[in-house]
Amino acid sequence: MFSSKGEGAMVLRVLGVSFLAILLAACSSGPISPSDAVGFSEEGGASYYADKYHGRTTASGEPFNQYAMTAAHKRLPFGTKVRVTNLDNGKSVVVRINDRGPFVSGRVIDLSKAAFQRIANTRQGVVEVSVDVLSR
Repeated sequence: MFSSKGEGAMVLRVLGVSFLAILLAACSSGPISPSDAVGFSEEGGASYYADKYHGRTTASGEPFNQYAMTAAHKRLPFGTKVRVTNLDNGKSVVVRINDRGPFVSGRVIDLSKAAFQRIANTRQGVVEVSVDVLSR
């Protein structure tokens, strides 16, 4: 089929690199456009901000308020409203995305302390949730 071993190895390398490029493109996790955000949902861990972040500037430019119903998400547009539901007890809270994060494997959203307290005890630290976009 191939005229030399070198030629076959080259074809396999090209196919391997092509496959890797396609795989990485399919797994990309860039920002979600406002039009694509509606209907978006995911499951994973939810944590909450430590008290030391109260008053610091968020990625959206507004000061973080531990008592507001806000959250950080890696990809959803700022201003997006999402319902976060604790999968263990069914309790849910609606929050507005105003920051980026969390940047810990397995976590999909960071909630303000007040929002987290609506769905779980803060002693739990991390709970499994579903995140469903409501509106932009």
